[in-house]
Amino acid sequence: MNYLPHTSEDLERALSVIGVESIDALFADLPESLQKPELDIPEGLDEVSLLRHLRALAAKNKAPQANFLGGGLRQHFIPSVTPHLAMQSEFVTAYTPYQPEVSQGILQATFEYQTIMSELTGLPVSNASMYDGASSVAEAALLAVRHTGRRKVVVSQGVHPESRAVLATYARPLGIDIVEISLSELTTPKPETMADAACFIVQNPNFLGYLEAMPPLAEAAHAAGALFVAVCDPLTLAVLAAPGDYGADIAVGDGQTVGNPVSFGGPHFGFMVVSEPLLRQLPGRIVGETTDRDGRRAFVLTLQAREQHIRRSKAKSNICSNHQLTALMAAVNLSALGPQGLADVATKSVQNAHVLAARLAEAGLEPLTEKPFFNEFAVRTPVPATELRRALAEVGIAAAVPIPEAYGLGDVALFSATELTTEDDMTLLTGALGRILAVQGEPVLEASYD
Repeated sequence: MNYLPHTSEDLERALSVIGVESIDALFADLPESLQKPELDIPEGLDEVSLLRHLRALAAKNKAPQANFLGGGLRQHFIPSVTPHLAMQSEFVTAYTPYQPEVSQGILQATFEYQTIMSELTGLPVSNASMYDGASSVAEAALLAVRHTGRRKVVVSQGVHPESRAVLATYARPLGIDIVEISLSELTTPKPETMADAACFIVQNPNFLGYLEAMPPLAEAAHAAGALFVAVCDPLTLAVLAAPGDYGADIAVGDGQTVGNPVSFGGPHFGFMVVSEPLLRQLPGRIVGETTDRDGRRAFVLTLQAREQHIRRSKAKSNICSNHQLTALMAAVNLSALGPQGLADVATKSVQNAHVLAARLAEAGLEPLTEKPFFNEFAVRTPVPATELRRALAEVGIAAAVPIPEAYGLGDVALFSATELTTEDDMTLLTGALGRILAVQGEPVLEASYD
């Protein structure tokens, strides 16, 4: 860096507090070969040669012929209008719209995003988005702790493992106790006790793809004086009951499925929508509607409870920004689809997933349960799921997300289908599975050869 603000005295004081003699000592745990590696940097290239080199590198990324991956992210159709509008220069900015007189476009777009998320979830107050689904789960738990004054959070094992890991990271330094409820027959049972719990967090559909009985779980949370946090995929809300309809106090999740490409895992955005009593505890910005001095409709940043530069130590959250551009992509996408279009995408995804489950069952890979699922389901694999996924990737098929060992299910993988999945994709998958397993001495899929 050309500019380092720290003086030698600053560095000495910091090292003294830490208790080490030099900055190099901070990296002592790294292997010597990584501390000062030999860098084989080639000579510079002219622009034409550099572009040719970069295109060659990009060409190494091979898109799968068929995609059955789920486990948190899924590939859905995104119409051309979505990136076209979302990538307008007015939206592609990192600048926070503090000055409404010059920011009406992005403020209105954000207001429309909040309105859409409120309509989907059935809850009245949405913020202007979060980083991702995992951080929104953790922030919901912190909100519940602030609101109730309790310091215990109950979470279902059906919540995505990555979200639970982020929740644990947030909770540990704050002394918040995390109690995990194990699944029973692949869904969440009523907890035996939730005494002193700030909230109960349940995901629907859960990480394994299966639908949870949310109303009785919400009732159990409220009976214990706890808030009920529903973690949901917004696409499913086109056909499933909205969190507000079954008594959820907070709805959170990842919005990737309603307007963001998979993009090798991100960036996406998280959302949080709450009941009105929780308004003042909501982290993040809220855009509100008002009128200007001439009586015309206008938009402003109404609430910024999380802003540490304004409220300092009283801030509800110290997240410094959100993923507003990716949230606006979802707003554009949902507006383009409309309620019926979104329902069509959801319905077709469900239909294709059930056809896929039947095709795999006919070939010998039975789903773990007959419990209802949305568009992901778990299948027992005759070989380790990680090996199966790798073998499928080698023949151009993205499928079989391994289920973590913590679930105690053995060799099990998630399969998913969306509205983009075709009969040809399914035939390609079952044929490849047959060949792969036959080679490995498990000829259970011979009937599905092409």
